[in-house]
Amino acid sequence: MPISFRLVLKWFWKYIRPHQWAFYACLISTTLIYVLATIIPLFYKRLFDAIGAGDRSALAIEAMIGTVGMIGLFALLRWVCYRITGYLIVYFETRVLRNMDEGSFHLILHHSYAFFADNFSGTLMRRVKRFSDAFERLTDSLLFNVLPLAISTIGAVVVLSLRDWRLSTGFFSSVVVLIGANVVYSRWRLKYDIVRSEKDSAVSGTLTDTFTNVMNVKTFARQRFEEERFHAIRAELYASQQKSWYLHENSAAVQAIVMLGVEVGIVYLAVTLWQQGKLTVGDFALIQGYLIAIFDQLRGIGNIMRRIFESISDSKELVEILEQTPDIRDLPRAKVLEVKKGGIKFDRVVFNYHKTRKTIDKLSLTIAPGERVAFVGPSGAGKSTLAKLLLRFYDPDGGHILIDGQDIRRVTQESLHEKIAFVPQDPILFHRTIGDNIRYANLSVTDEQMIEAAKLAHCHEFIDALPEKYGTYVGERGVKLSGGERQRVAIARAILKDAPILLLDEATSSLDSESEAYIQDALLKLMKGRTTIAIAHRLSTIMAMDRIIVLTHGKIADQGTHDELLSREGLYRTLWSIQAGGFLQDEEEDG
Repeated sequence: MPISFRLVLKWFWKYIRPHQWAFYACLISTTLIYVLATIIPLFYKRLFDAIGAGDRSALAIEAMIGTVGMIGLFALLRWVCYRITGYLIVYFETRVLRNMDEGSFHLILHHSYAFFADNFSGTLMRRVKRFSDAFERLTDSLLFNVLPLAISTIGAVVVLSLRDWRLSTGFFSSVVVLIGANVVYSRWRLKYDIVRSEKDSAVSGTLTDTFTNVMNVKTFARQRFEEERFHAIRAELYASQQKSWYLHENSAAVQAIVMLGVEVGIVYLAVTLWQQGKLTVGDFALIQGYLIAIFDQLRGIGNIMRRIFESISDSKELVEILEQTPDIRDLPRAKVLEVKKGGIKFDRVVFNYHKTRKTIDKLSLTIAPGERVAFVGPSGAGKSTLAKLLLRFYDPDGGHILIDGQDIRRVTQESLHEKIAFVPQDPILFHRTIGDNIRYANLSVTDEQMIEAAKLAHCHEFIDALPEKYGTYVGERGVKLSGGERQRVAIARAILKDAPILLLDEATSSLDSESEAYIQDALLKLMKGRTTIAIAHRLSTIMAMDRIIVLTHGKIADQGTHDELLSREGLYRTLWSIQAGGFLQDEEEDG
């Protein structure tokens, strides 16, 4: 959907509203600053008129000292208003920025698994940061530029109209034309700012994607390829930045020459009125004071408009996401999932990643409470897809999935995930300590419970050998640990979760034979009393399961125990023959 300026402001206001009193106080104090700034030149006019009169009597000097005192008093009041405004802005902006970051984080975090699969994490991070930065720039532009210019212009026009209508009319019309031209020009330039913002996000996403996959870059010797790819994307940002900034410089150059003409014209008009006896020497000080103050603000109007429209364009990228309704969400009256037995039922489930190809095709399957079931089959058969559907990372296009008779679409996602312990094929750890990663399953456990879980998962041995032991940081995504070590940490985490349903997606794929034997023993203990689904490519790991489900093309091709499936012709027997033949061949080669 198109993201309008009004929609961006609506999201800004959502975070302003809890602190609106501070926002209004900032507006009032800023207004007072520039009302006082409009009054002070009147006292300078009185002072210069008194000096121009040439009266050096004690009475006249006393009056001039009184005028200087009034200038000082109003300047002091202005200083007080400045300080109040400064503290109010600190109070207001820091709280709103915190709310914006936390609110954006909350909304994005509750999007579906598919949403994160379709978006670079680095790009999302950049959008969140730019959203709050844009608010700060927009607020500062309003309080320190737009509002002061409006108040100063109105005040100057009112005061000058009391001297001569031609002065106020010329002054006001010049300011309006300059501001109007800048607004129109900046709106026209907005499309270039949006392009620049999109290219900036693309650069950020490319950096994140490359750095995250640095292992692939190095092992395939693709540093030069990635550099050339980045150079190409960065060149697009360079071109869009250059175009946008050149357009700004063109506007500034034209504006400066126009302002020079306006200033000369107004001073010329003032000289003419002085010749006619309609203005005094003090009026020149008054006019020049207003001209200097307002033109100083007008000289930056191009930058102000650029910042405002850049802020809007930067905000639109995140607002577009914030406006999206998550494709996987809790129903309004979703209940908490209660698992007393742990029975699972797939009822005529249909799912398509792409419209042209069914991944799961009217699959029905009942798993008894406490039953240990394995999914096997060739790649693309739908094994991992069933796991993702059970976790409700996706919703089926047809059919239902039930746990203890409860449709998982009618329960809260949080309660669903609390009842399932999931060990993925490639566990990704937080860049936190090993202890933090294991405890993530149950934040309230003691150190002793955490260590016991680690021992059951056979990861205590390598952790205890590390200098910082459980306080060792594992690096981004856990890169400081081997694949097998990460998998054992993930298994320890699942043990600690103690959920009634266990979901294993090739949980021993990264382990060596010795470690696999240990883990198989730990997993057998973990499976006891739990409904277990194990996805396996290595058939040797699931021989002891109660039932093996053979999948192909999203359907159940066969099912039974290991011995039953081997006793008859079928896909399982074929897969077993291929893998057993490979093991025998490997042994002969090793021998």
